[in-house]
Amino acid sequence: MSARPLQLYHSPASPFARKAVVTLIETGLADEVDLIDTQATPTAPDPRRVAVNPLGKIPALVRPDGPAVFDSRVICRYLDARAGAGLYPEAGLWDVLTLEALADGIMDAAVLMVYEHRCRPPEGVSEPWVEAQWGKATRAIDALEDRWMPHLAGRLTMAQIAVACALGYLDLRHSGRDWRRGRPALAAWESRFAERPAMAATRPG
Repeated sequence: MSARPLQLYHSPASPFARKAVVTLIETGLADEVDLIDTQATPTAPDPRRVAVNPLGKIPALVRPDGPAVFDSRVICRYLDARAGAGLYPEAGLWDVLTLEALADGIMDAAVLMVYEHRCRPPEGVSEPWVEAQWGKATRAIDALEDRWMPHLAGRLTMAQIAVACALGYLDLRHSGRDWRRGRPALAAWESRFAERPAMAATRPG
């Protein structure tokens, strides 16, 4: 039985799980949570994940006062409210939520690209489908560079955490595609944000 009130089911390589763990650190709640590392694929789910989230996805947060909380956006909002950290400020809330959704969309597309190769036999992989996913990611990254940089400045918000975790996952799984090329403002911002202790502590190996 955990001595801590919360349990977070995660995997270090998952950008969605990393977003939740970074939020734990940034809100000062890390000491309240046991991290439970689980490994699975869409075709071979971990029974422990399924027991707390019927979708079998991570992150999932088990709490003592109610059912498990998922997905990452719900978990991060829950942690922010629990800590009173202000990562979702009322001023500019819709911008923060939209940027978080944009970042999660980049993660979705990038993860699906990985799964297309990992979960299918080589002859079953659809390269046009993979490139369509990359198209989603690049359009989102271009939007960050062209329209959203002012919203990544200033005090820490969930938008910044989500975007940084999305870009970090592109470096982890799709480094050869070089998302930085032609996006100097976003590349400079990511380089600075990556130095935060919470980002450094959660950088997947």
